[in-house]
Amino acid sequence: MYRNKKIGVVVPAYKEELLIQETLKSVPDYVDRVYVINDASPDRTGELIAEYSEHDARVVPLTHEVNKGVGAAIVTGYRKSLEEGIDIAAVMAGDNQMDPEFLPELLDPIIDVKADYTVGNRLLSADYRHQMSKWRFFGNSILTLLTKIASGYWQMMDPQNGYTAISKRALERLSFTRIYSRYGYCNDLLIQLNVWGFKMRNVPHPARYGQETSGIHYSSYIVKLSWLLLRKFLWRLKMKYVVLGFHPLVFFYFFGAILTAIGIIAGIGTLWEKFVAGYPVLVVHGVLSFLVFMMGMMFLLFAMLYDMEQDRNTNGWY
Repeated sequence: MYRNKKIGVVVPAYKEELLIQETLKSVPDYVDRVYVINDASPDRTGELIAEYSEHDARVVPLTHEVNKGVGAAIVTGYRKSLEEGIDIAAVMAGDNQMDPEFLPELLDPIIDVKADYTVGNRLLSADYRHQMSKWRFFGNSILTLLTKIASGYWQMMDPQNGYTAISKRALERLSFTRIYSRYGYCNDLLIQLNVWGFKMRNVPHPARYGQETSGIHYSSYIVKLSWLLLRKFLWRLKMKYVVLGFHPLVFFYFFGAILTAIGIIAGIGTLWEKFVAGYPVLVVHGVLSFLVFMMGMMFLLFAMLYDMEQDRNTNGWY
């Protein structure tokens, strides 16, 4: 136990035969259970997990017969941790990327009742992210901005970071069937937590990359995740500001989106009239489209401001 709390670590693993045992060896002694999910790996990952579990009674091997994705693997671990009464469930990838030295910093805010969800933050300083490639940092920054808007956690810094910890009561409130099953699960999880009023906290730690290779291809991943975040963002507005409570910011978002779209379309139409149709300069059309666009942007910015205030002032479960 750690500070009188039962701690579980969820380890999703897919094609991790090179590093899975090294990862399991690094799990601190105070961890009570280690849920290792072999997500239908075609290599020796499952065999190595079973072999290691014979020498460490804390390790609980779990297997997916078909590959379901990292999000689904973590959900399997979460479900098992609830069954066994674990107080806090942390996530550590099977590629030994997460330094166990920083695990107490994820656990302490939850034990001290300052948060129910803690997320590692590799982007705080240049020293912490020096091992991260510029392309990876750029892609991560874009996804961070989009996730801030979608989730309502405006102070959140590194949503792609899988090094997390979550309280038992937060797990009990989540709908596991709604969590995205592949990369993007962490962004999706944040949106659910925000709707139900749970606080989150950033935990700075340096990036650590070794022999593993990232499974995320940001060029396609950003496009795919953006659509997911848009759908989940609309669900969050409906649940948090219409169903569970009410706030006029939903109208600011609605009219802001409509006016901004009209302004852009009108602006494109004005440019078409000038450069394609050959009409003389249409000052009135141009000015009107610009004013509509700016009004829409103002509505959107006001909506974000109100959303930030809600995030800052809400007491959630406290």
